[in-house]
Amino acid sequence: MNAPRARVARRPVHGVLLLDKPLGWSSNDALQKAKWLMRAEKAGHTGTLDPLATGLLPLCFGAATKFSQLQLEADKTYEAVARLGVKTSTGDAEGVVIAERPVKVTAQDLSEVALRFTGLIRQIPPMHSALKKDGKALYEYARAGVEVERDAREVTIYKLNMTLAPVDSEYSAIKIVVKCSKGTYIRTLAEDIGEALGCGAHLIGLRRVETGGFNVAQCVTLAALEAMTDEERWSQLLPVDSLLGEHTVVTLDGENAGRFLSGLRRRGDWPDRSQVAVYGPSTGSGQARGALLGTAHVVAGELIPGRLLSPLEIEQIVGDGGSGPGVLCAVPSSVPEKTDFDQI
Repeated sequence: MNAPRARVARRPVHGVLLLDKPLGWSSNDALQKAKWLMRAEKAGHTGTLDPLATGLLPLCFGAATKFSQLQLEADKTYEAVARLGVKTSTGDAEGVVIAERPVKVTAQDLSEVALRFTGLIRQIPPMHSALKKDGKALYEYARAGVEVERDAREVTIYKLNMTLAPVDSEYSAIKIVVKCSKGTYIRTLAEDIGEALGCGAHLIGLRRVETGGFNVAQCVTLAALEAMTDEERWSQLLPVDSLLGEHTVVTLDGENAGRFLSGLRRRGDWPDRSQVAVYGPSTGSGQARGALLGTAHVVAGELIPGRLLSPLEIEQIVGDGGSGPGVLCAVPSSVPEKTDFDQI
């Protein structure tokens, strides 16, 4: 009889880990593995990346989970490879071939089609997706052989570059680099581009390289994370407020910081802003501001609380009482800040 597996002692970890998700792993499986390695009490990811995709998957720990929705809303950049001339039942390499056509595509064709798919476009979500219909995921219908009607959705393609990329002598492919809004299905985009080229296509490779100000070059792999010591793993964490790089910064004095944390609105000479990162007063040590308190928005000079950190979370982050080395309440220098407003 096998001995029971020893339980891992969990601890409060606060920050953001940029993971290079490996091929074949679901986003949740990758999250659970990283959470176990970090010995973290609480963790969440910032939007599903398909098992067949690799690349940038921001993982939020502790207080950072309060702001994970910001990454769900963020624009994203992908690198993809689509095989031309072959359509499959799923739009990717896992599906059954349902049609084959000859390929006669030039670089000029790609340039013309790219223009057609740049800007605001409409997509019909694929059946093999997690989108729900009547409370049931579309992929569940697809697995049962049932196709349901789906409404087209508007998404924005900000940049689209395509180049011919022969994979081997048997077939042709195109490399796609696309910057897009949330909710864009790259598999559907590849299929639609294939139809526009007159030959059909399906996705054979997908990698997310940018999202919400983060880049895949900043990522760590699960294999590298597993080989590290606990201290080395914690050093990979970015601060909680690395998620707030596009927010305007407001600093409050001690009295107003306390009231803000209690959920009370504060008044000041602030212009209207939809995204504000609110900090307490500086504690010295050369820091321009103190601890992150939470987010807010400003309307008519009123600072209206949004997502707030708890006093315990603030204490743990500022005092490094359970976050590991290097987890500080400061905006990284690599993330551009918006205007600071003086404290009241």
